[in-house]
This record gives sequence, structure tokens and C-alpha cells, in this order.
Amino acid sequence: MKKTVFKGAATAIITPLNENGVDYEAFGRLIEWQIAEGIDAIVAVGTTGEGSTLTDKEHREAIKFCVDTVAGRVPVIAGTGSNDTEYSIELTKYACEVGADAMLLVTPYYNKATQKGMIASFKAIADASTKPCILYNVPSRTGCNLLPATVAELAKHENIVGIKEASGNISQIAEIAALVGDSIDIYSGNDDQIVPILSLGGVGVISVLSNPMPRATSDICKLFFEGKIEESRALQLRLLPLVNALFSEVNPIPVKAAMAAMGYGKNYLRLPLTPMEAANEEKLLSLMKKENLI
Repeated sequence: MKKTVFKGAATAIITPLNENGVDYEAFGRLIEWQIAEGIDAIVAVGTTGEGSTLTDKEHREAIKFCVDTVAGRVPVIAGTGSNDTEYSIELTKYACEVGADAMLLVTPYYNKATQKGMIASFKAIADASTKPCILYNVPSRTGCNLLPATVAELAKHENIVGIKEASGNISQIAEIAALVGDSIDIYSGNDDQIVPILSLGGVGVISVLSNPMPRATSDICKLFFEGKIEESRALQLRLLPLVNALFSEVNPIPVKAAMAAMGYGKNYLRLPLTPMEAANEEKLLSLMKKENLI
């Protein structure tokens, strides 16, 4: 059995931005708060971290900053996936060199690779990595779906140790679990499906919700692992309205508004993303007040 990168909740952390670039002061405070609140791992510069609109220099600096700030207290997983395999290889090599504990590799977006193409691409990146790699399947954003048989094939690679499954298709995730056994760890990529995926043998979640609520998100997993299934499910369902509000517009638009309201940087996004519609933001902030977040 391969080594598990983390068990529980990892925050797909936002990258605080302003007109001048990355707001490292806010980023550092957010990382420290996440660790103090008991988060189990941090994913830097993924989808939620706006990796798609950071420059290459910013992307690399943000990964290194996160690694250096965390300083080994929890695993840091670097978002190094791309639709350009060669670029992903170079970014992965860099993240390995600066001390990231694992890589998160999204399926190739826009070019919509075939299953054969995805196998070849992921194997090439994993071959170049000196650290474990976690696949990331999110077809609603990328236009391609990593099928269960493909995951099973990729699970044979010694460096491919996990998958963040955000297809939303529980039947597909069950099929992956049936095919891969304990050769690869399954993480929920959707905050409204943590408990269902844990019940299929998943080991945690890579979460947006845990940006404003790291402890509660981690607790959903911990309660489940302790056999307190009813409590885990009740917490998941209690937080469902907030989860829905955090996805009322495309991620990371709502969570950037949420974290700005909590004092972690400005509500600043790079085009083509724009700030939340007023009505959606009002509902989000109202739900946050009910949870005593603001």
C-alpha cells in the first residue's frame, strides 16, 4: 500500500491578491490561522488559488511561500497541473525542489485529451516528480472526465497515490473505489459529498469550505473516522446552506468574498473572474454571520 499524503481535510487555499500582485501578508496570516484551527493539509495555488491567472513567477513564488510558511507542520500539496504537459513537468520539478510534500494534477483542460492521452500525460509528470502525485478530476471545469478504468491504470504508477474526485458522480466514484482498492486514496472534491465519499472508503476532502471553516470541515472527517457517523452526517448537512452559497457562483468568486469579509485580504479577483453579485454576497455573508464567522 502506498503512503497516504494526508487523511482528513485539506484546504484548497485562496491566494489573496490585490492590484500589485499576491498579498503575502494576508496569505501568511491565513496559513497560520488554518494550521491553528487544525486543518490537516493545505493545497496551494490550485483552482481556488487562482493558479490559472497567476504568472509563472507568481505561481512559483506562492508555492514556495506556502511551503516555507507551513514549515513542515502539515503537508503542502502544490497545484502543478496544466493542459501543457511539459509546463506541468517543469512546475512539478520546481515544487519538489522547494519542498512541497505532494502535487495536485488537474486533468488537461481545453484540449480535452483522450483517456490514452491523459494516461500518457499523467505518467510523464509522475515520472518527473520526486514526490507523490494526486490526480484531480473535475470535468465540469476541464471538459474531460477521468474514467474509472483510467484511474485504475494510473494507480499502478508508484508516484500516483490519490485522486481528488469532483465529478459529482457518486456511481463513478464507487466504481473507482471498486477498481483501485487500496492502491490509491480517494478524496472528495465537493464539499457537499464528503460523507458519501468517506462511506465509499475515501480518506478525506480537498475543500473550499475549509477556507472559512477549517475546524468544522476537518471535524466532519474526524467524526466519521471515529465511527460517529450520525454526528458527521449532521455536521455535513448543517453546513450545506453555506456550502451552496460558496458555490452560488463559480469558485473561487464566493470564497474570495467570504475570506475578505473575515479580514484575509481584499475581495480582488483577476479577469475573467469578477466579484460576486450583490444578492448572492448578501446571502453568503448572512450565513457566515449565523456561523459566527463575521
